Amino acid sequence: MIKDRLLCTGVFGSILLALCCFTPVLVVLLGAVGLASLTGWLDVVLLPALGVFLAITGYALVRRMRS
Repeated sequence: MIKDRLLCTGVFGSILLALCCFTPVLVVLLGAVGLASLTGWLDVVLLPALGVFLAITGYALVRRMRS
C-alpha cells in the first residue's frame, strides 16, 4: 500500500541520514573520493533532510493510526 511505502521511505531515510549525521561515515567517504572540501556543507544539507524524513515518518504514522 502507499501508506506502507511512505512509512518505509521515512524510516529508511531517517536511519540513513542519522547514520551520516552522527557517525563519520560520510566524512570518510567524501575524503576517500577527494571531495573532503564538501564536509563543511554537510550540516546545511543533512540536518534539514533529516527533519524532512522525520516529518514524513510522523505523517505516515498519523495516517496509519487514522485508518
